[in-house]
Amino acid sequence: QVQLVESGGGSVQDGGTLRLSCGVSGSANTPKCIAWFRQAPGKAREGVATMYNFGGNHFYADTVKGRFTISADHAGTTVYLPMTSLILEDTGTYYCAARGPLFGNCITRWERSDEYRYWGQGTQVTVAS
Repeated sequence: QVQLVESGGGSVQDGGTLRLSCGVSGSANTPKCIAWFRQAPGKAREGVATMYNFGGNHFYADTVKGRFTISADHAGTTVYLPMTSLILEDTGTYYCAARGPLFGNCITRWERSDEYRYWGQGTQVTVAS
């Protein structure tokens, strides 16, 4: 089993910054595809960013490209999501998720939440004007 624990959420002013963290533990064979999702009230869960093998290729949703960056520590135990220039539409619960590669990569269907086996409990991000 793989355990994912998010932290770093909070309330911030429009234009502010936050850094989310996701602690990864459990199985020695940690899935190689790590992603961040978010869900606003009344909306579907949305893929935000993904990376391969704790440092490989990154991919971002158009809504966050240039503002958010996914990264990981060298040990592969923590995945980060620094978020800058936050806007009201970034408000939501942010989740860390993990899965194995699909067709040998982490990009194929990366934005589909039903492709991920492991999930954290989520951390709330609120952006206020």
